[in-house]
Amino acid sequence: MAKVNIPKFKLNNGMEIPALGYGTWLGMNDKFEVKMEDLTKLVDAMSYAIDVGYRHVDTAHLYRVEPEVGLVVRRKITEGVVKREDVFITTKVWQHNHREADVEASVRASLRRMGLDYFDLVLMHWPMSISVEGVDEKIDYLDTWRGFETVLQKGLVKSIGVSNFNLSQMKRLLAHCKVVPVVNQVEINLNLGQEDLVSYCKANNVQVVGFTTFGSMVGRAAPATLQPKMDNPTMLALGKKYNKTVTQIALRYLYQRGVATIPKSISKERVLENASVFDFELDNNEMATLAKFDVGYRTEKAPFWQHYENYPFEDPGVATFEIPLSLRKWKDCDNYEFE
Repeated sequence: MAKVNIPKFKLNNGMEIPALGYGTWLGMNDKFEVKMEDLTKLVDAMSYAIDVGYRHVDTAHLYRVEPEVGLVVRRKITEGVVKREDVFITTKVWQHNHREADVEASVRASLRRMGLDYFDLVLMHWPMSISVEGVDEKIDYLDTWRGFETVLQKGLVKSIGVSNFNLSQMKRLLAHCKVVPVVNQVEINLNLGQEDLVSYCKANNVQVVGFTTFGSMVGRAAPATLQPKMDNPTMLALGKKYNKTVTQIALRYLYQRGVATIPKSISKERVLENASVFDFELDNNEMATLAKFDVGYRTEKAPFWQHYENYPFEDPGVATFEIPLSLRKWKDCDNYEFE
């Protein structure tokens, strides 16, 4: 079996995070329902990922897959493939749990669902606080952050961070926190470079972790004029030069920018391909050429949240509608029977 060797980035608390991890978000269909029909394939692909050398797994309460992710990790520990300390596991606290005490309750519930004693990293999934009824609770994310500092102090997690925070929110958080977040996880790809945010995080020793790392290149609706597509001549030429795929070029570009990535695939071939990007290097001119694809286009839009307090982005021209039920209420699997 082929193996991959994934380098690591040093976090501001001395821990190390693998530069590429396995993402476990199954995505949503056109009815805004989570694609749970792909769960078995996800479990198989994640198991394969650990076998070939992945040591970073990213999940969340929202994703509905914490029990299965925990099962795979524990099974690989039992099989002797890894030790618990070898695997960097991230989960996230959803918007319903932004009161300080609720953060701890959420983290403990995630640990219970996954059958683990601690997490390597827990993130505040969004800066907004929204109840299961869809009510904007307007809880200050600084108050929520105190709950994160508490679970860190209690040893439930080894590090804490945020997700989907914009530049001004990061500045405000760093100005008022006792513990600096180790990570800000945001959408970042060739079309959405987020240079100001990435530069600020680097200057303040906060690791950027990118999701939706292929942007609109892979199976996503986007303006026909938006480049690069999978058949973009520049990307294809670079792929031919380095004997790599277009998506591998995109991942390598982000790695050289100092961004960790968490691409998800339920294809074993793609799982191996995604992690095979550390044996070549783009030169400065090539990096500059790829940077020109950054037009500030956000692939992941959330029109149902854009008028809520603390929503971090501007989505001009995007029509709002009610928050989908699947993002407000779901079965927590607290009674999951571990195998």
